[in-house]
Amino acid sequence: MTEVVLFNAFNGLIVGAFYALMALGLSLIINLTSVINFAHGGFLALGAYIAYMLIPHIGFWGALLVAPVLTALLGLVVERVLIRHCYGRDPLYSLLLTFGLAYVFEDSTRYIWGAQSLPFQVPKWLMTPLSTDFFFLTGYRLFMVLLVAVAVIGLFLVLNRTRLGMRIRAGTLDLEMVSVLGVNVRILRNLNFGLGIYLAGLAGVLAAGLLGLQPTIGDSLIMPSFVAIIIGGIGSLTGTLLGGLLIGVVSGLTTVFVPSASEAIIYVMMALVLLVRPRGLLGQEGMKL
Repeated sequence: MTEVVLFNAFNGLIVGAFYALMALGLSLIINLTSVINFAHGGFLALGAYIAYMLIPHIGFWGALLVAPVLTALLGLVVERVLIRHCYGRDPLYSLLLTFGLAYVFEDSTRYIWGAQSLPFQVPKWLMTPLSTDFFFLTGYRLFMVLLVAVAVIGLFLVLNRTRLGMRIRAGTLDLEMVSVLGVNVRILRNLNFGLGIYLAGLAGVLAAGLLGLQPTIGDSLIMPSFVAIIIGGIGSLTGTLLGGLLIGVVSGLTTVFVPSASEAIIYVMMALVLLVRPRGLLGQEGMKL
C-alpha cells in the first residue's frame, strides 16, 4: 500500500509540475494583457511536434533546447498578427479568438502528422528505473521534475533581476504608467506573450516523452492549468506554482482511494478555495481580469 501511495504521489507531482509550467505561462499572459489564452494547449502540442521533427537531426537534447524557442517565436508572430487586436477589449473577445485558434492548431497537427500517436524518442538510459523497489522512479521522471524546477527558478530570476522582467512586473500593476515612462508597451506585451509560450513549448517537449505524442496532448493539461491559477490566485506567480503542484499531488493521491474522483477533485478544490478565499491562496485583494 505504501508503494502505491508513493507511486501516485510522485506521479501527481510530475503532472502537477506540468500544470505549474503551463499555468505560469498562462498567468504571465493574463497578468499583463488580460488575454485568456485557450490556445496554450495548442502551443504545447506544437512544441512537442516541433521537437519530434528535430530529434532525428539534432537529437533529444538539441530538440529540448530548440523546440521551445521556435514555439515562442511562433507565439510572437501570433501575438503580433492576431492577439494584439484584443487588447483593451472585453476578455470575451480574446477567449473566443484563442478558443478557435486552439482548434486550428489541433486540426493542423492532425492534418500534418496524423491523428494517431507517434513515438517520441527519449534516451533509453533515462527511461531505466533507478531502483528495483521504486520501479516508478525513472531517470526521465526525475529529470522532468528537476528541469521544471530550473525553468521556474529561471523565470523568477528573469522577472526579478532583468530590465525586461521588472518592466513586465511593473506593467502588471499599472501598464499606463509604464507607457508614460517611455516603455514601448507593444514590444513589452509581445515579449511577455512569447515568454509565456516558451513555457508551453517546454512543457510540450517534456510531456511528449511521458504521455506520448498526439494532437490532443494539450487538452488534458489546459483546464487544470486554469484551475491552478484560480486556486493559487490571479496575479500571483508563486500562488500559480503552488496551485499547480497542489492539484497534481492531491489528484494523484485521490487515485489511490477514489479513482473515479481523480479528475473531479481539482474542481472541488477550486470551488472550496473560491468559497473560503475568493482571491485564491496567494492572490491579492481586488485582482481581476
